[in-house]
Amino acid sequence: MKASDVMVTDVITVTPESDVPTVATLLLTNHISGAPVVDGQGRLVGMISEGDLLRRSEAGTAHDRPWWLRLLMGRELLAGEFLKEHSRRVGDLMTRDVVSATPDTPVADIATLLERHRIKRVPIVEGGKVVGIVSRTNLIQALATFRKKALEPQPVADVELREMVVSRLKSEPWVRPNLLNVTVTDGTVDLWGVVDSAVEKQALRVAVETVPNVKAVNDNVIVRPVASGA
Repeated sequence: MKASDVMVTDVITVTPESDVPTVATLLLTNHISGAPVVDGQGRLVGMISEGDLLRRSEAGTAHDRPWWLRLLMGRELLAGEFLKEHSRRVGDLMTRDVVSATPDTPVADIATLLERHRIKRVPIVEGGKVVGIVSRTNLIQALATFRKKALEPQPVADVELREMVVSRLKSEPWVRPNLLNVTVTDGTVDLWGVVDSAVEKQALRVAVETVPNVKAVNDNVIVRPVASGA
C-alpha cells in the first residue's frame, strides 16, 4: 500500500502571507491540526501547525522569562521568540524544514516518518507541488479498512491453511518450528508445543491469528519451567 492509496487529495493550504489569526480559525473550522504552506505556484515551502500557535501575545501565552534568563538567552534568540509570538504572517512562524513524501512512498515508510520526527502529518509532493497529505488518522483508517477486508470469509481448505500457518511461523526468527505442531479443523487452528517464555507463547498466538482465514486458535503451547538452581 502506498501513500497515494490513503492520502487526502483535497488539501487545505495557506500561503506565507496568510494572516495568523485567520489561519487559526481555518484550522479550528476544518478540524485539522496543521496545513501545508505553499507559494504562488503551489510549491511546498513550509508547514504551519497548532504547535506554532501555542505561544502568542494575543492569547496571553507568550513567554514571560525572568530578566536573568533573558540575559543568558542572547538578543538573537529573544528576537526570534518575539517574532513568532507577535508576527501576523504565517511565513514568520512556519516550519521551513518540512518532512514530505511522494505518492509512491510505502505507507510503512510514512509511519516511520511520523514516528521518527514526532509529527502528525506528512505532505505528499509531486513535482514540487502538494498533491495530498497523509495524517495519523489516515493510517488508522487504512488499518481499519484492511482489517475489515481481512475478516471477509474466503474458502480455504484446511490443508492449505495449515501450510500457510506453518510457513508464517517458519518466517519468524524467534520461532523454533521443530518444537511446535499445528493442526487445522474447519479453519480452527490447534497449536501445540513448548516455548521458553510467556511472551513467546503470546507472540505465537498472534502470529497464527493474523494468518488470513484463520477463524480461531486453540493455544495448547506450554511454557518451559525455569530450571531451579537448587
